[in-house]
Amino acid sequence: MIILKNIKKNLILQKGEQLSDRLEFPREIVLDMPKITITGESELEIENHKGIVLFQEKEVKINSKLGLISINGSNFEILFMGGATITIKGNFKSVSYLGYE
Repeated sequence: MIILKNIKKNLILQKGEQLSDRLEFPREIVLDMPKITITGESELEIENHKGIVLFQEKEVKINSKLGLISINGSNFEILFMGGATITIKGNFKSVSYLGYE
């Protein structure tokens, strides 16, 4: 049963990528994938997120279609949050995908 779900998920992902290419739409929009833009070491923007799970001074966890995105560092502040976009200011040490916990 799990194998069939993975096959179906991969097929949907492939079709979405093909559609994105044909229509010349950005993949992250068509596939609802997070897009992370880091400017220097002090500003980070995540588009297509699914909400904030944890926000502390030294750690932030953001939910996405791919699971949790973990941001580590210090002095975090939210500069902007609107729709499915969040911009965070701080001193970033690492950004990683944790998947589903």
